[in-house]
Amino acid sequence: MHSKSDNRSLEEPIRVSIIEDDTWLRENLAGEFAAVAGFRCEGSYGSAEEALDGIPILKPDVAIVDINLPGMNGIECLRRLKSQCPDTQFLILTAYEESESIFKALLAGADGYLLKRTSTAGILDAIRDVHRGESPMSGHIARRVVQYFKKMGSHVSEVEHLSPRELEVLELLARGDAYKQIADQLDLSIETIRMNIKHIYAKLHVHSRGEAVAKYRGWPRS
Repeated sequence: MHSKSDNRSLEEPIRVSIIEDDTWLRENLAGEFAAVAGFRCEGSYGSAEEALDGIPILKPDVAIVDINLPGMNGIECLRRLKSQCPDTQFLILTAYEESESIFKALLAGADGYLLKRTSTAGILDAIRDVHRGESPMSGHIARRVVQYFKKMGSHVSEVEHLSPRELEVLELLARGDAYKQIADQLDLSIETIRMNIKHIYAKLHVHSRGEAVAKYRGWPRS
């Protein structure tokens, strides 16, 4: 974890805002961001209403959002903030793991989805990943997304339009590998991997790793 932070030592820190009504968790996360190189806490909010006042002004790089907030819930807060802060990446951090909540959060514009039982190191890694344009999501959550899409009867035949290289990349995405891991395994640059993933999303008509993986896992391969 520290080696990744060291790589950012000469760069601007990732500016993170927290939307969480649990005071202990909110203050604990803010303390971690202050203690770890490469991070800075910019804005800490106990409700969606407070966040809607502050985040559009600060425009952080990443906002951590809890779903279960007093008053307006986190999903509606995320939906409103997404339109006002298009360059901010939104990472859900919640206790909710049922498919309906996950899917609603993704539709609202969530760029990643973590459960609160994720370790602090895992949360910091996810913030780095989402800041790089990736979509961190635990394997357990990804499976929930798959199950939801199967239930909704998603059209998986689109997978057949992917090139062999795109299928290879998608298979590694489905395995949960990060972009850098995929680049290393396929001996390609991370920029090439990002371009492949962009093409995959376009061909599958999806906007996230979870949606792409759902269609891939539901594809009837021979």
